[in-house]
Amino acid sequence: MRQAISNAATRLFMERGFDRVTVDEIASAADVGRMTVFNHFPRKEDMFFDRDEEGRELLRDALRRRDPQVSPIEALRLLAHRLVAEQSPYVEFSAGSERFMATIEGSETLKARARGIRDEIAQVVTQALCACVGRDPADPAAHLAAGLLLATWTVAFIQAHRVFRHHRDAEEAQAAFLALIDRGTLGLNAAMAGTPYA
Repeated sequence: MRQAISNAATRLFMERGFDRVTVDEIASAADVGRMTVFNHFPRKEDMFFDRDEEGRELLRDALRRRDPQVSPIEALRLLAHRLVAEQSPYVEFSAGSERFMATIEGSETLKARARGIRDEIAQVVTQALCACVGRDPADPAAHLAAGLLLATWTVAFIQAHRVFRHHRDAEEAQAAFLALIDRGTLGLNAAMAGTPYA
């Protein structure tokens, strides 16, 4: 039911723009009642970013399951490479993902929620980093590492979408994404030298 609502909502959002679609229209398209929609999605934006929690769990899991010989920062770099190799929808660069990005860019509400999600994920990464090395969640080095990591991934993601938009080549976009992840990780390791995160 949740997936059916999300699919109907995303289709409408991408066809008409997020701000032009009402919850009643989503309920009608999914053949459910308005309250059923809100039972599954507290906010309209959550229907668009319906894989958010799954993405957070991927980050937590990469740090929880890392080989003790692999630093937390390296574990997250390897996660980016694994997601590309597995053709994960999180790092998809295609006509479909281009429409997804265009829908975000066309809505101030979605842009604000995307920024909020980025900040929330930074907190998730901070906590996961601290947990995997036994540090207090208030550790300023973990907060700095998470902030730099999210900045790296954000830039890599946006630039890869630009590459796809200009060249229509998914492999080139993936290569651009990973090149920026790798470059950002070098900087992150330098910034975190002497901490258990690098």
